[in-house]
Amino acid sequence: MKKLILTIIIVITIAVFASSGLSLRYVMSAPAVGTGIGAKLLCSARYVSGFSEQQAFEDLIQYSPILEYLRVAYDDEQRTVRASLFGLSPSTASYVPGIGCYNDYRGYDQRQALEARSLPVFTSRWPHGNRVDSINPSIQRQLDTLVALDNAEGLNTRAMLVVHNGQIVAESYAQGAAPDTPLLGWSMAKSLTAVMIGNLEHRGLLTVDDTPGFHAWANDDRAAIQLSHMLTMTDGLDFSEQYDPGDDATAMLFTEPSASAYAMRSAAIHPPGAYNNYSSGTANLLARVVFDRTGGSLDASLEDFRRHIAVPLSLQHSVFEPDASGVFVGSSYLYASARDWARLGQMMLNRGVLNGHRIVGEDWVKRSVQPNDSTNSRAYGYQWWLNDGDERRRWPDLPADAYAAMGNRQQLVMVVPSADTVIVRLGWTSGGYPTNQRMADILQALN
Repeated sequence: MKKLILTIIIVITIAVFASSGLSLRYVMSAPAVGTGIGAKLLCSARYVSGFSEQQAFEDLIQYSPILEYLRVAYDDEQRTVRASLFGLSPSTASYVPGIGCYNDYRGYDQRQALEARSLPVFTSRWPHGNRVDSINPSIQRQLDTLVALDNAEGLNTRAMLVVHNGQIVAESYAQGAAPDTPLLGWSMAKSLTAVMIGNLEHRGLLTVDDTPGFHAWANDDRAAIQLSHMLTMTDGLDFSEQYDPGDDATAMLFTEPSASAYAMRSAAIHPPGAYNNYSSGTANLLARVVFDRTGGSLDASLEDFRRHIAVPLSLQHSVFEPDASGVFVGSSYLYASARDWARLGQMMLNRGVLNGHRIVGEDWVKRSVQPNDSTNSRAYGYQWWLNDGDERRRWPDLPADAYAAMGNRQQLVMVVPSADTVIVRLGWTSGGYPTNQRMADILQALN
């Protein structure tokens, strides 16, 4: 009887979705993707960011009305979240302190045995510590007004912060966020992943002319792909970033235990360096390179990240989540406070140095923000979006030298070297955000 009921549910579900004009691939993939994204994002929102169950769920269902039908169960004692869709494809995500949340897969349990050390918190002045005594009252009033305006327009801005001449001159928070709240940066993690590659170069462990060293690529066209191609998303790999069920990006992030293993199966369809294709798969392959070059285990890569990235940058309220295989999800899963995100931008502004530590070489920063050599989209550097490089500026009212880390839901770390300014915007915006206008208004107020 149970099998019959389940079969009926499956048939009805497929019929409902198919009648809406969706492809069979979309329909068949939707339950697993829906429960995977549900368990993962709800777990991290609750146990990493500290949001309420209600706010976490309201954020989740912005991605698709299908997600409203998830059945969700929280276990606050074990800090797990279980999600199912009409009883189909149940998925569980678990939280581990210092590691964050991850989807559970049978046979992948090494994370549960780890005891990751928490990051030190300092009371010194930012950027080393969390003391901020440099607020400019007029800039602060404007920032508060902009955040209020954003949220009156339904843009869900939760943190906005302005650094000018190396000091935080304004910061504003809303919707449950505070200066110590780790907020999801989505694809802004790509920019930090590139910095981690740059740090390995600075330490003499690789160069961008190296190939990634993947055995699976040794005997085909992918053997010619260099790290420089991967950093600029010109590796020529076939990877789809549409974020529909059945698409590469959603399958990789929400249904696979190893994001890098999934991406490594991508075929080469363009010569390396010729064509820019934005790919979260490529970012996770770069994270795999970091994993391989720092010891080849989660223990080793966590310690390397702490020693060479997090502590020198003075990240204090941040979690970089790994996948089930133990590799950082370099495309997507860095949770960090606005002050920590600003530290990343300030390090780039300082040409690779922060808090007396050189994270990457000065030449690395220069190369990071140069247009790539592709034939279709040149305004993209080493996992940083550039204002200049294509026929038209990305942000027409900002200086040509502006560049940014950007992520889904309109996350932003804007770096403007000519204005000695870093601007952070974090939130949960469904649709567009007036980035050009907001950033231009802030820069004008600083003059």
